[in-house]
Amino acid sequence: MMTATVEPEVGKSRRRKEDERLITGRTRWTDNMTLPGMLHLAVLRSPYAHAKIVSIDTSAAKQAAGVVAVYTATDLDPASEVGMPCAWPITPDMKSPRRPMLAATQVNFAGEGVAVVAARTAAEAHDALEYIDVEYEELPVVLGLETALAEDATLVHEELGTNTSAVWVFDSGEAGTGASFAETAGDAEVTVTRRFRQQRLVPAFMEPRACVVDPTGTQITMWSATQIPHILKTMAALTLGIPEHKLRVIAPDVGGGFGGKIAVLPEETMALVVAQKLGKPVKWNETRSESLLTAHHGRDQIQDITITAKRDGTVLGLKADLKADMGAYLGLVGPGVPILGAFMFNAIYKFPAYHFACTNVFTNTTLTDAYRGAGRPEATFAVERIMDELAAELGMDPLELREKNWIKHEEFPFTTVCGLTYDSGNYEAATEKAKQLFDYDGLRREQAERRASGDPIQLGIGISTFTEMCGLAPSRVLGSLDYGAGGWEHAAIRILPTGKVEVVTGASAHGQGHETAWSQIVADQLGVPFEDVEILHGDTQSSHKGMDTYGSRSLVVGGIAVIKAAEKVIAKAKTVAAHLMECAEDDLEFSGGSFGVKGTDKATSIQDIAFAVFSSHNLPDGFEPSLDSEATFDPENFSFPHGTHLCAAEVDTETGRITLRSYVCVDDVGVAVNPLIVEGQVHGGLAQGIAQALFEEAVFDESGTLTTGTFADYLLPSAADLPSFTTDRTETPSTTNPLGAKGVGEAGTIASTPAVVNAVVDAVRHLGVTDIEMPMTPMRVWHAIQHGTKDAGDIGSEAGGGLGSIDASGGAK
Repeated sequence: MMTATVEPEVGKSRRRKEDERLITGRTRWTDNMTLPGMLHLAVLRSPYAHAKIVSIDTSAAKQAAGVVAVYTATDLDPASEVGMPCAWPITPDMKSPRRPMLAATQVNFAGEGVAVVAARTAAEAHDALEYIDVEYEELPVVLGLETALAEDATLVHEELGTNTSAVWVFDSGEAGTGASFAETAGDAEVTVTRRFRQQRLVPAFMEPRACVVDPTGTQITMWSATQIPHILKTMAALTLGIPEHKLRVIAPDVGGGFGGKIAVLPEETMALVVAQKLGKPVKWNETRSESLLTAHHGRDQIQDITITAKRDGTVLGLKADLKADMGAYLGLVGPGVPILGAFMFNAIYKFPAYHFACTNVFTNTTLTDAYRGAGRPEATFAVERIMDELAAELGMDPLELREKNWIKHEEFPFTTVCGLTYDSGNYEAATEKAKQLFDYDGLRREQAERRASGDPIQLGIGISTFTEMCGLAPSRVLGSLDYGAGGWEHAAIRILPTGKVEVVTGASAHGQGHETAWSQIVADQLGVPFEDVEILHGDTQSSHKGMDTYGSRSLVVGGIAVIKAAEKVIAKAKTVAAHLMECAEDDLEFSGGSFGVKGTDKATSIQDIAFAVFSSHNLPDGFEPSLDSEATFDPENFSFPHGTHLCAAEVDTETGRITLRSYVCVDDVGVAVNPLIVEGQVHGGLAQGIAQALFEEAVFDESGTLTTGTFADYLLPSAADLPSFTTDRTETPSTTNPLGAKGVGEAGTIASTPAVVNAVVDAVRHLGVTDIEMPMTPMRVWHAIQHGTKDAGDIGSEAGGGLGSIDASGGAK
């Protein structure tokens, strides 16, 4: 069973293995599953954002067609008393209200569950909800960050005595990582302060959340459309007191997540409890309206940013004061999302001093949690916007200002004012390539000509230079931030007797292409054909250890665990090869899947060795007959991808219409295992970042009702609504992992939003506009032009971004 020579796989743009079954529908989503005797669950949700529950009458619903059971919080005791977990207590005194599976005495956001129906069909379960009679006593509603923090504010949770969940502060002077902001402020010749608004967004994944629970075996099996099967298993066991070895969680094919499926849901624990009570399999699958209403939201911050500098553009200090809306409860990692961003406000710049403070606030709205980038997009937006504002104050070209202050390539590794060590990067190379592709100088000349001629269509150029910390994360760092788990990842490799390879990974895919990228890595490591590698994931029984997928960690943590496991396979195989070829191990070299004796043509393939181990007829004394190996990798550092994004936007000053004329990005993600997958990740990220700038916003009315609860009201762009992108890459390999790879999943989202906003503001800055609140609808843009920046954010918010869309040529209409 000799193997043919295989060309290197890493760096090859292979089509994804998984796409054929996904595109043709030959796959299994959670909602496709039907088990014998399975019942369907539907949840009755509160129409009020804040109210006392006076009474619940379920008697009529219990008599409805097909209904097997109806439960309220009282019926599910004592399980209903258990709150949903929050894994990130960012301060010792953080206020964390219990979030029940079902509300018993009070609802705190519109959409909170108050009862659940189990019926023969999904239609019958939903129909029966109409027969449940709930009497509510409305309470005053708490909306808006500053309203919630006012001295006379109504409290979301009276028992807490405050709407403040936590205050987290970092000061470079106190931390010893730089000077204090106050110390450097005395030397400032220019100080610029701005307030930026990060609107509330909905992750809007393709597949709504769903779970199926089968309690009929010796183990309870749960299938869930989740990003975190391993974390879900542990948290559900801890929450409900189920012995962990009696619970199996499977994430089948999952239709997207973007952070929106990084939660332990009330509906999941509810399904576990109901399934056990009834002794039957149950399924819960949310409607799209439920998803928009109750799946966690993202962003929602007020950012007060101050930057100080010398008149020549040398930056001296940065101060960020954030208020972050947690919603009515705390999500699994929600409190820590702004803290992840805290370490990125300094971005690629050499700030001597930095001060960050964040206040997490409760309101009567859907809770917020991680959404693609999780804190890093918010930070990049703030620093890239304030750099443009400083450039305008100084009368400098904004790219020149950035170049003056960024970390030079020869200065790596560089320890930032936050104490992070960036291992590698070359901002000059990425920016120079982006400028050439974009024709930066030519567009600046055209901009000047349009301004001089008074053209009603003005041209703006937006810049976003970014880096992010991803590959979450070194466990010791997470521990220092009081996160409730580690950042390692696990992998195992099994070589079958016929030489085929099974790889088990703890990183659970939901669209990223793990099966393809991991196969490429293993093919190179073991010298086997790409087609001979099978990737197993998403099942806590076959993949018994893992920390799952989020934070651009899959490749740079999970992929490295695969490499470490492969190294152990090779080490075992080398011992057998030396025995079979009657030579010392030091005389062998491994290349292209074969062990060869140095200086001879004598060789044997790893597949031949696998069969020899299987037969075990001739093995070294004491050798355990197995090449199977596993490894757990805990990264020594984050990875730090970076890039330069340039956007040219045309703004019709008479209508507020925006046309994205061109968009160029040059990203550095280290070594690309599969450039085609990288390209897809970048395109998807750009779509989400541009959508924040121009389209998306979750809006509540004065009673706390979500007014953007359907896709008719919450505006998502399609491919036809976005411009063509010009993308390219530079490559500075990471020095902290053997692949040299850096994360890519969040890059486009992080960088694109400020690039677009900076472009639009740049187009109309000479008309007195210094900011336009997102999403930048034509109405908001027009109002800003007519009245300046003041109050521009108040226009069009009731439409949730629905006042503007982009046509195929990139123009907002």
